[in-house]
Amino acid sequence: MNTPPTPSGIETAPGPWWLRWVARLPLPWLRAAGAALGAVLYLGAVRRRAVVRRNLALCFPQASPAQRRRWAWQTFCHFGQAFVDRVWLWHAPPAVITRRVRLEGAWAALSEPGPRLLFVPHFVGLDAAWSRMTLAFDRPWATLYAPQSHPALDAWARRGRGRFGAPRIVSRRDGVRGVVRALREGAAVCLLPDMDLGAAQSVFVPFFGVPAATVTSLPRLAAAAHAPVIPVVARLDAQGYRVWVGPAWADYPSGNDEADAARMNAELQRWIAETPGQYHWLHRRFKTRPPGHAGLY
Repeated sequence: MNTPPTPSGIETAPGPWWLRWVARLPLPWLRAAGAALGAVLYLGAVRRRAVVRRNLALCFPQASPAQRRRWAWQTFCHFGQAFVDRVWLWHAPPAVITRRVRLEGAWAALSEPGPRLLFVPHFVGLDAAWSRMTLAFDRPWATLYAPQSHPALDAWARRGRGRFGAPRIVSRRDGVRGVVRALREGAAVCLLPDMDLGAAQSVFVPFFGVPAATVTSLPRLAAAAHAPVIPVVARLDAQGYRVWVGPAWADYPSGNDEADAARMNAELQRWIAETPGQYHWLHRRFKTRPPGHAGLY
């Protein structure tokens, strides 16, 4: 298949000179720094480590305790590496991103006109996927964004995610109206609906066999905009990242929000099972419980 297009003329994102310098370091050095950061977090973030272990125990009860401990360690290691990788994703020349982040699968659908709803679950490579796609495809882009608590970190993330293609970055605090507007304008919208966002606008459907509060924004937005749902899964590897773009889901949405949410979780389970240590287990995925169910954390 042909190589995806890469717009030219964009060199680096604005920011301190030392970030642009660090962005040019060899990838193995940056990955080593990220692994060290992950180790510090693993040892120091005791409560978050307990959340990761609890999630893995709930989702993989058949795995041995030793295997789950390895996945927990990988979760922190890959989280640290993905955090450090943002330096080169947001400050290195575009050629570096093109070389290190490879698009695979049905990516040609992203160049077609009209609204596209991309299901981008919380694997560690989601920022790499966003940077690569907005770099490669000259089209309207939009995504929901969770503001960071630290102002400097929030500003850095917004600049980095807005580096290519002048995307519309909509704060989650503002709701989905901006996303709906972008879809009506023919944008490709990245949606990350695989977190526990509370009982409102959610249904309880299985996630690895455990009832999980699952938002129904994906099928609702797809129906409202008549947009195909295209999955995007980004995996970290030694060369950088592999971003797999799947074919649009057939017969989705079905008109049944509960069935559509269950399908989303089932598809996500398959991808997680391939690389459990690259999913964002740090989130309390089962925080919201069905009425009458005891808490799990």
